[in-house]
Amino acid sequence: MICSLNSYLLGHSGIHPDVVHLLSELINRNIIPFVPEHGGVGASGDLVQLAHVALVLIGEGEVFFNGQIRPTKDVYKEQGLNPISVHLREGLSLINGTYMMTGTGIVNLIHAKKLIHWSVTASAMINEIVGSFNDYFSEELNRIKMHPGQQTIARNIRNILDGSKLIRRREEYFFNNNPCENYIQDKVQEYYSVRCVPQILGPVLETIENSQRVLLNEANSSSDNPVIDLEGMGVFHGGNFHGDYVAAEMDKMKTAIAKLSMLAERQLNFLLNGKLNGKLPPFVNLGKLGVNFGMQGAQFTATSTVAENQTLSFPMSLHSISCNNDNQDIVSMGSNAALMTKRVIENAFQVMAIELMAIIQAVDFLEVQDQMSESTRTAYSVLRKVSPKFTDDTIRYREIEAIKTYLIHSEIDIK
Repeated sequence: MICSLNSYLLGHSGIHPDVVHLLSELINRNIIPFVPEHGGVGASGDLVQLAHVALVLIGEGEVFFNGQIRPTKDVYKEQGLNPISVHLREGLSLINGTYMMTGTGIVNLIHAKKLIHWSVTASAMINEIVGSFNDYFSEELNRIKMHPGQQTIARNIRNILDGSKLIRRREEYFFNNNPCENYIQDKVQEYYSVRCVPQILGPVLETIENSQRVLLNEANSSSDNPVIDLEGMGVFHGGNFHGDYVAAEMDKMKTAIAKLSMLAERQLNFLLNGKLNGKLPPFVNLGKLGVNFGMQGAQFTATSTVAENQTLSFPMSLHSISCNNDNQDIVSMGSNAALMTKRVIENAFQVMAIELMAIIQAVDFLEVQDQMSESTRTAYSVLRKVSPKFTDDTIRYREIEAIKTYLIHSEIDIK
């Protein structure tokens, strides 16, 4: 609704001012049209979804208001609102445009940025848990790979781990002492899911940043058809309603977030396999081995959810199907791409919640809270308030959902 309002305000639609005024009132009063998810093919605009918004503007259909779905005419009567009168352009202009896919894409963008933040935080905490070396995320190592995303992720990890007493300096541990058998037995390099985080999350970050640029360009564009050139007194017919820019970015974003969820699942597996980490009991089981299962059941959920993300990541924009008597002979499928990206992001939050649950269990087992950095110790404390320490087998899905909800609604800097 905000994207469509912004497009109309650009003055290229030739739409009646009544539309702008009523749309503004609906937004400001939090009266939200009921819009089914499926319908548009992302060319000639998000036709079906936008038609349900138009239905409300003419006083029909249903709306969400004060936590209920109600007939539009009843809410209008209570609020003293009048439906628009349809003039020359309203019938077509209200259902043209990429507003549904763009709005959904921007919400996806906000959540994707939160996922990056929590993935970096989780990765930093795992580096502390295993007592890794600081060169994995050092400025010296990462500056010679000419990718700004990698350098940003490495810098963020350094900032999060500032003051940690658990991270080791390689030169002090290996180089400034006499070699001995203990050093040879210790791991020189950690597994990729621990030491390659800047190289893995760097391209994810850059993908999200590029999506932001495209989405903001789309949100500040006129995607109507035809468009009005008031200065030149012309009317121009074309295809600004076509959503391939958004569709392509949603396909890229969901692939990037699927990779992020894969990293979280591999880090989870690393924590749960004592033969890999060499420090924790199997499945981070804080109860009695052989009687309790620890995080074993939750891992199944994480693994199956990541598998779903991998399948959902096939590019939706390649699924063009001709329709509308072959008038729309190649379409973007942008609204579907945005909705599938939304699903991938929700799945990634669930996997991240399970990983963070395992991390705070591991911190409790090792009793290293006092040696953590201020940032990771704060994250641990907050998550522990959401999910208390457990030793015996009990229902876990409510706590996983609680952590997931906290991650989604957490207030972090997402610029």
